This record gives sequence, C-alpha cells and structure tokens, in this order.
Amino acid sequence: MNVEFINPFISSLLNVLDTMAQTKLSPGKPSKKAGEVAHGDVSGLIGMVGPQVKGSFSISFDEALALEIMHRMLGERPPKINAEVTDMVGEITNMVTGGAKLELGSKGFDFDMATPIVVSGKQHTITHKVDGPKIILPFKSDVGSVHLEICFDKIE
Repeated sequence: MNVEFINPFISSLLNVLDTMAQTKLSPGKPSKKAGEVAHGDVSGLIGMVGPQVKGSFSISFDEALALEIMHRMLGERPPKINAEVTDMVGEITNMVTGGAKLELGSKGFDFDMATPIVVSGKQHTITHKVDGPKIILPFKSDVGSVHLEICFDKIE
C-alpha cells in the first residue's frame, strides 16, 4: 500500500485530536493486520468509494482514552462508553476521514465517504469489506492507545 495514501490519515488524526481534544499522539510501528478483532474498546468505521479506489478506514480507542477525549472536548466524563461517547467517536472518524479526503483530493484521489458506523465492547470486530491488505497503525497518548486501520484495493 502506498505510504502517500496512508500519511493523510495519520496527519489528519494527529491534527483532529490535538486541536479538538488537546491530545498529543506518538506513533508506533505500522504492520499488516490479520483477523477482525479490534485493538480498542470503541471503534468508528467508514467506507470510501471513488473512481480510483475503494476502501475503508477505522479508528479504535481504548476506553480510558475515549472517555478522556470526551472530557477534554465537552467537559463531561461518563463512567463508561455510552451513546454520547459513540457519537463522539463517529464524529472523530468523520473529521479524520474528511481531512484525509481533502489532502488526497489535492493529489488527484477522489472518493465519497459513507456515514460512519460505531461499534463498542471488549473484543468487538471490524470487518473491512475490501479485498486489499489491512494496515494497522498504533498510537499512544498520555491516557491510552488508539489504532488506525486502513484497507484499500487498487492502490499500489
């Protein structure tokens, strides 16, 4: 998978969490992901389709980090993942994908975004409905971890 295609998602995530939730992330080592079990407690998943590409993107948060982001963004800290937290994860997924879409559009890649789906719970699964390889990118913060998954077909 082309790094030029992955980097806009990374920079968009770093920007969104820094500006919206005053949360800095440190990237870990990317790898291919096998299986469908998420590396987090709540995940946003969004599909993307365009003339040159079809793919999906997910972002999975540890519960502690999702709750802290909620606190930093909205000033409230629920005791556990609830409907407001899942709504927030859906919005973050949308913002990160939108930022990446803007950057990729300037490079000639155009795609439409679906409405994000949010799944939560220990050991929940993420199913990318695309035949390409799944790349997982771990990030750490002062409160917990977040993992990006990117899966595309037709990108060399």
